[in-house]
Amino acid sequence: MKIVKIPHSEGTDVNKGTEKAPDEIIKQLNECWSNENFQDNKYEVINSNIKELHDGDIFIGGDHSISYHIFKKFFKNKNAGILIFDAHPDLFEHFNTPIQTDWLYFLIKEKIVKPENIILVGIRNPDMKEVQIMKDYKIKYFTTRALFDNLQDSCDLIMEQARQFSELYISIDIDSLDPAFAPGTGYIEPGGLSTRELLYLIQRIKLLKNIKKYDLVEVNPIKDINLITCKTAAKIIKELI
Repeated sequence: MKIVKIPHSEGTDVNKGTEKAPDEIIKQLNECWSNENFQDNKYEVINSNIKELHDGDIFIGGDHSISYHIFKKFFKNKNAGILIFDAHPDLFEHFNTPIQTDWLYFLIKEKIVKPENIILVGIRNPDMKEVQIMKDYKIKYFTTRALFDNLQDSCDLIMEQARQFSELYISIDIDSLDPAFAPGTGYIEPGGLSTRELLYLIQRIKLLKNIKKYDLVEVNPIKDINLITCKTAAKIIKELI
């Protein structure tokens, strides 16, 4: 298992500070003595210039634009899919290059991923233009409200859809959590998942056999309170390794 640090930030006022997250999260991860199966899984921390990676490796950002570059580099199979935990669809195009708010749109626009191979989980404040894009492209999505109706059934359906892909990339934006549980992020959106609910989802979903890579993004230590977001990010990673 390799954990790859990608201390990248676009440098905007909103996400300035996310480049500090990898080091802080690793620091907190080293204080996680075991996961919830009481296993002390070993891992190796490396920098982002690694050439050889393996199934199950985890990338720590950094802002969400890193997901565009990771998927583009490592997922060449046309039936590869991406499962994204996020408060936002990230389909709102702003510039000519992908940033944290439109990286997924670029993956679609450049035909790197098929729209039907995208699953969005935890959406709760999309721009109406993004809603139309999701409808036009028939992108699968689960709003936070839908998850709360029946978390177990929603997880069953997410897993049923995700296992159809030849390869699976899982991206976790920390703002999929309610800011009460993860205040240290750029785009605060009330009404999100609790830490316990997100852990339930990832502890089950990680059992899928087609997962190749994970990332965890948008943690901002500068905006954090008592390191709760960094500690939560470390907890999530510990459950993945």
